[in-house]
Amino acid sequence: MTWLDPSPFLRGVAWLDDGRAVRADPADLARLPWDVAERAALPIGVRLEFTAQGARAVEIRYRASVPGPTDTLGEIAHCFALWQGGSLVRETIAEPAEEAVVTLRLPADAEGPFTIHPPEAHSPVILGLRALGGSVTPAPRRPRWVVHGDSITEGWWSTRPANSWPAVAGRLLGLDPVNLGYAGAGRGELATAEQLAGLPADAITLAFGTNCWSGIPCSAPLLYETTRAFIALVRQGHPHTPLLLVSPVLRPDAEQTPNRLGATLAELRTAMEEAVVDLMGSSPGIRSGPGPGPGPGSGIRSGSGPGDKRLALLPGRDLIGPGQLADGVHPDDQGHAAMAAAVAKALRTTLSSFESSDT
Repeated sequence: MTWLDPSPFLRGVAWLDDGRAVRADPADLARLPWDVAERAALPIGVRLEFTAQGARAVEIRYRASVPGPTDTLGEIAHCFALWQGGSLVRETIAEPAEEAVVTLRLPADAEGPFTIHPPEAHSPVILGLRALGGSVTPAPRRPRWVVHGDSITEGWWSTRPANSWPAVAGRLLGLDPVNLGYAGAGRGELATAEQLAGLPADAITLAFGTNCWSGIPCSAPLLYETTRAFIALVRQGHPHTPLLLVSPVLRPDAEQTPNRLGATLAELRTAMEEAVVDLMGSSPGIRSGPGPGPGPGSGIRSGSGPGDKRLALLPGRDLIGPGQLADGVHPDDQGHAAMAAAVAKALRTTLSSFESSDT
């Protein structure tokens, strides 16, 4: 039985590098911080989508990095998860190998569409797929939703790739999420904004900011200007694409604790939100953002004029509670689900309002 080329079945793909799905432009890695380039090599959010005609199972041929005896990633289950719609059908555990085949049994008499979420930790490359007892064809493509952020967007502390908030929200909205979350990064890197500008997208969500408190610290005025510059660069490639910014979610240890530049996470969050509101309501070239060191009580301000009518803001502070944080920073599965529901609601409202304004 002939192996099928996996490319038409792959979803959530930003770029391909010699057939391998990567999450940063392989021709532009030199301008990115090393941690972004490192995380971009992992195929986070990449999956296979297909319909089945009389098939009892599907086989996936793959290659994955084999962990060494001291590699902590070896403890993570190398799991292929089969989904139909919003429901998990089954999971199949397979070992990482230089080349191997895994078989996933399909529900009887069901055509799908089906989604297979491969494991992510060992950088698997899908080499081919084929049906047993029938045929499979690529599922219809859905609108592309490009999502950029940090480790929370990447899905840290979700127990499976399909449980990350972009994956869950994508299912709720019927979109094809392209996950450009970079653990340890997502600090408003402007080279990333330029790469996002070059990607096809029907909707865009930005959800960074918590790593601007720690790691490489920002002041509130710096993050205000960085947010405006990031959005401006994305807009050069997507002048009319609906864009939703989600400000940082709750991080209890950082909310009222100044970083090395004296900014609390609450102040950084306010600066990002002010930047978005100003862009939504200010005339081009008019700056109405915060002065040095805005306090936690400083209000959201907006300017005058038409502004960016396809830009929306979802304040992140109250999207999840302390009990939904696995480690004080990253949501657990319940937290990811809560974020997904909130983002899906906001994006659905945003997309509907934009569609109405176009008619």
